[in-house]
Amino acid sequence: MRTVTLASVGKRDADAAGAEGPVQFSVDRNSPVPLYFQLSQQLEAAIEDGRLAPGSLLGNEIELAGRLGLSRPTVRQAIQSLVDKGLLVRRRGIGTQVVHSQVKRPLELSSLYDDLEAAGQKPATRVLLNTTTAADAEVAAALGIAEGTEVALVERLRLTHGEPVAHLRNHLPVGLLKLATADLEATGLYRLMRAAGITLHSARQAVGARAATAEEAARLDEPEGAPLLTMERTTFDDTGRAVEFGSHVYRATRYAFEFQLLVRP
Repeated sequence: MRTVTLASVGKRDADAAGAEGPVQFSVDRNSPVPLYFQLSQQLEAAIEDGRLAPGSLLGNEIELAGRLGLSRPTVRQAIQSLVDKGLLVRRRGIGTQVVHSQVKRPLELSSLYDDLEAAGQKPATRVLLNTTTAADAEVAAALGIAEGTEVALVERLRLTHGEPVAHLRNHLPVGLLKLATADLEATGLYRLMRAAGITLHSARQAVGARAATAEEAARLDEPEGAPLLTMERTTFDDTGRAVEFGSHVYRATRYAFEFQLLVRP
């Protein structure tokens, strides 16, 4: 087994090395596990736990191969597997750069803002729309109101490390709480609701997937037709009143839902 040390190059050296020092990888040439997979798994783990921070520069494939004592095709295959996952990106004239770890969100009644913050992803919000509109049939059914009733409509782009992760579209009963654009850009919707004295109790949620439209692709910095995760959620307070209907899309390269499954006794 050969252990090699990899310190990030470029302007993010200090971030990549972190408090625990340079990142080390162990490559076992006698293992039945392919060398590219050993490398990709260890790189992914280093990205996930923050030893390789977003923005860290790993150099080009020739440099990496030389430093790791591996063939260029092996390194290329390892890098490509992480590029496909959205964890690394190739920059012309710069080399291979860490993007950030994929956000893995548990299926529970929590906000995307809180989940991103808990994962150390530095959430930011760009409010695209903050207005009122007439509820269509879908929104009316979700909120338990008559079709055509005026409702609040908020559309936001949620970002991490300056990159878009999700487009959020929320409908709420008019007068439920004050929705100032500055507040929506400073924190999460659920935090604002709790601060207004609303007790969130439960939700009904559906998760799916589809291809990105041209508009969604441009908004989320993905190619048209790229896979997107979708989520629709109706949230209820402790009185059973529907207080929010959300219809969101997420970049599949940056985001995943996690399920915990229990065996029925």
